[in-house]
Amino acid sequence: MRILQCGRFALDLSRPLVMGILNVTPDSFSDGGRFKRLDDALSRAEAMLAEGADILDIGGESTRPGAPFVSPDEEMERVLPVLERLRDIGAPLSLDTRRAVVMGEAIRLGAVDLINDVSALEDDGALALAATSRAAVCLMHKQGNPDTMQDRPAYDDVVAEVADYLKRRVQLCLDAGIVRERLLVDPGFGFGKTLEHNLALLKRLDEIERVAGAPQLVGLSRKSMLGALTGEDEPAQRLGASVAAALESARRGASVIRVHDVKATRQALQLWQALRDC
Repeated sequence: MRILQCGRFALDLSRPLVMGILNVTPDSFSDGGRFKRLDDALSRAEAMLAEGADILDIGGESTRPGAPFVSPDEEMERVLPVLERLRDIGAPLSLDTRRAVVMGEAIRLGAVDLINDVSALEDDGALALAATSRAAVCLMHKQGNPDTMQDRPAYDDVVAEVADYLKRRVQLCLDAGIVRERLLVDPGFGFGKTLEHNLALLKRLDEIERVAGAPQLVGLSRKSMLGALTGEDEPAQRLGASVAAALESARRGASVIRVHDVKATRQALQLWQALRDC
C-alpha cells in the first residue's frame, strides 16, 4: 500500500484521491471572484468536503496564461485567513503557491499539509522551507511564466523532457532530506503546452511517473484543452470532458485528481474503482 505523508495526515493512495480547488482570487480562469470573500470560501470548502473531496487546494494567485502580477503581500492577504479558519476542519489543506515567503507564513500557521507549487520549489528558499516542514510537496513542470507560457511552446519530445525535469526536481528534494513518501509530481497540463503536447502527456502518464519516481497529481479540470476538443468556450460547460479526463488520468495511474467539480468526479471514480476491484 502506497502512503502519501501529507503533513498531519497519512493518505492512502490505493485509490485516486480527489483534490477540490478553492481559488480565493478575483481572476482565476473558471471561478474567479466567486470565493474571494472569506465566508464564501469557507462555505465552498465545507461543501467540497461534503461532496467527497479528500484534499482542499487553496490558491491566492491565478497562474492562468496571461494572468496579471499579484504581490506576495496580496497573495498572503487572500490565503492566510482561509487557511487559518480551515486549519481544524479535519481534512488535509494544500497551499497552491510558488513563493517561498507565502509558504513560510502558511507553515508557521500550522495549516499546510501539502505545498502545491507550479514552480517545483525553484523560488529562493522554497526547497529549504519545504525540507524543514512536515508538508508534502507537489512539483509541477511548466515552460515559461504565466504571462508568456502559451506563446509558441516547443519541445523535441514533450514527455521525455517533462519526465526528466520532474526526475531532477525529485532528486533535489531527496538530497535536501524530503523523503519520497512526501512527494508528488504534476506534468503541468496547459502550462507551456499545446493541445498536442497535453494529449501526449495524458497518453503517457505512466511513463512520466516511472521516470520521475513519484506519484502523480493531475489537473485537467475545465481547462482550455478540453474546450478546444469539445468546442465549449465556457469553462463551466466542460463538466463531461473534465470527468472523462479524470477517469482517463486514473486509468493511467494518477494518484491525485485536482478538480472543480468534486461530486461528479467522485461518483465517476467510485464506479471506476468498483469495476476495477470486482
